[in-house]
Amino acid sequence: MKERYFKGDLLWGDDFTEEQIIQWFEDEAEAYADQYGVESRGIYTAHNLNILNGYNYLKKIDRFENVLGYGSSWGDEFLPIIDRIQNIYIVEASKKTRSKQIKNTTPVYLNVNEKGNIDLPNDFVDLITCFSTLHHIPNVTYVLNELFRVLKPGGFFLLREPMHSMGDWTKKRPGLTKHERGIPQAYLENIIRNAGITIVQKHYFGFMGSFWDRLFNGASFLHSRAFLRIDRYLSSVFSFNVHYHAKNKMQRVSPIGIAYVLRK
Repeated sequence: MKERYFKGDLLWGDDFTEEQIIQWFEDEAEAYADQYGVESRGIYTAHNLNILNGYNYLKKIDRFENVLGYGSSWGDEFLPIIDRIQNIYIVEASKKTRSKQIKNTTPVYLNVNEKGNIDLPNDFVDLITCFSTLHHIPNVTYVLNELFRVLKPGGFFLLREPMHSMGDWTKKRPGLTKHERGIPQAYLENIIRNAGITIVQKHYFGFMGSFWDRLFNGASFLHSRAFLRIDRYLSSVFSFNVHYHAKNKMQRVSPIGIAYVLRK
């Protein structure tokens, strides 16, 4: 059975019982904050990545009445478009990584429901952002369908996730929380298609990302717009070589993540 998860045919956690899901959430709720420390908020480094693969496609929209961030913590990801947002709602498990104010906007935080339910009406938000959050939760299919439910018809959904296993999640891995694992691309796109959601744009990123990060010790140029454009090109070229659970160095010559612009 474990091999089917490593092949990406199944997603670990997506078929868990309610008790298993509750335990997962208890393990992960403050895991990131405890691992890195809330004082490590620092500078948000993914702005250029979010702009290149997401916000650039929303330039024609002058105003977002209601925006939802799923797992957005401090809400820094909204800063590139904050002047175009009226209301911000954030679903966040951690009580330690929350902002009282995001520029001039006061965010409304919604506590995580272990089942994945979101306490908002149908067709409520104009935009959803979900950047590298789904790989921290078990019941991905249910949560995505909840997010699609609260999105207005015609609304946009910016989604970004790692699409590799992040090693063997049944063992302790340095620098990672207990349960996190990537989402297989085919599995993720099957959920999107079954919900009747349109993929407007899709871009690969993070070509040999772990290697470059170790080689240059997370240098700032790795987040520059010029580097990210080169990275997106190389990631596209080598997307054929994506393996959910890479077993050798050759299989790791590929992008590690995928970013979508979706529309309901």
